[in-house]
Amino acid sequence: MNAQTQDAWNTAELEPRETFTTDDTLAYSDDDFEALALELDADAETHVTSADFVSAEVRMAALEPEDFAAAPPIPRIRIHAVSERAELGAVLQQASQDRRMSRVEFVLQPGGVDAAIAHCASNSSPDLLILDTAAGQRELLEKLDRLAEHVDPGTKVLIIGASNDIGFYRELMRRGISEYLVAPQQPLGLIRSIAALYANPERPFAGKVIACVGAKGGVGSSTIAHNLAWLLAERFEANTTIIDLDLPFGTAALDFNQEPQQTVAEALMSPDRVDEVFLDRSLTRQTDRLLLFCAPGSIDKDLDVGPEAYEAVIDTVRRTSPYVVLDLPHLWSPWVRDALVGADEIVIVATPELASLRNTKNLLDRIKAARPLDASPSIVLNMTGMPKRPEIPLKDFADALGVTPETVLPFEPHVFGTAANNGQMIPELAPGSKITASLEALAASLVGREPPVRKKPSLFDRLPLMKR
Repeated sequence: MNAQTQDAWNTAELEPRETFTTDDTLAYSDDDFEALALELDADAETHVTSADFVSAEVRMAALEPEDFAAAPPIPRIRIHAVSERAELGAVLQQASQDRRMSRVEFVLQPGGVDAAIAHCASNSSPDLLILDTAAGQRELLEKLDRLAEHVDPGTKVLIIGASNDIGFYRELMRRGISEYLVAPQQPLGLIRSIAALYANPERPFAGKVIACVGAKGGVGSSTIAHNLAWLLAERFEANTTIIDLDLPFGTAALDFNQEPQQTVAEALMSPDRVDEVFLDRSLTRQTDRLLLFCAPGSIDKDLDVGPEAYEAVIDTVRRTSPYVVLDLPHLWSPWVRDALVGADEIVIVATPELASLRNTKNLLDRIKAARPLDASPSIVLNMTGMPKRPEIPLKDFADALGVTPETVLPFEPHVFGTAANNGQMIPELAPGSKITASLEALAASLVGREPPVRKKPSLFDRLPLMKR
């Protein structure tokens, strides 16, 4: 460790790193663990397998990346972390800045287990105590016995140690330690482990949230959001819910030709009432797999809704649907910012114009700063090739952003207008069009998988149609 790094650690002024990597695989079989356990504890009567030693980080890493991205935020808890290694301290600070930790009250203190003992002896116990220590096994166990005298029984303890020893792991679990990880660690690995400690066994499911927002008004972000949701439900065969959060001017009901009896406004005004029963009454079923939570689309009432209400409603809906598509209005307010930062995937819809370019750049910069561990938002460049309109060329648009738009859609007013007037989606009206193919590719990139392959009808399948 150089002097500059040591000084930064001594003053706890840690700057988050821009990149990281993870290694979440265990290359050991059950036989390997059994042999190791018998060697360490010849008198052990418990049959040990690899599952006994797989930590929460590795268990959650077994999920697909999109499954972890859809993990719910960590609840409002107090975390006190002590770290005697500068490298782990930097990782802990990076983890604390992730969007999934936005509700957490996090304190990082330089030092080892002795620092944790001193803190807990004179302060109330946190909900989670994280200990980064390079102490040996015997020394660590002795210090943990002293720490136990000052920690409340309800406090969870997560240790990042140096000993990769199954016997030591079992001893820590026997003493009530919540989790033990072996250094080095990375931010997402730590977040995985913390999320596993606070997973609700009664409500473990949390859907993936995709937020769609326009760089300026009239760029077609609602149309893109609705078509993406339809594709996820009908082509990817996944239950999906649209939440139209443009309360006065939302178009979900119009685009799907629905007249909902209840809207998302009722949920936002009374978020404490929103549960699965409430949602069953309020959501409009468009297809077997697609549900709509429509906006009122009325300016008769001025609705004053706080960010907490939006957060509560979105969190409740995501526990009932594998995919949730947020149709966000073009405005900047605390709740819109929170919805974007808290989403698992973000789609920014823009047009090849100067104002749209500027706004897209501002959104990208703000979102990247708030989500350093997440992928960059997907950019959809819509309405390209409009006759007689000066446009910024795609290359220049991409160079200015530093990101190439993932999807480029042509200006096709007849196709989009006909679909809107008919209450249809583009894949319904023009299933073989290039627009549909581009939207399917965008949906596939957002969920990390391809849609099921459609079986081409055989001649025998077409006979009934030919007879007509």
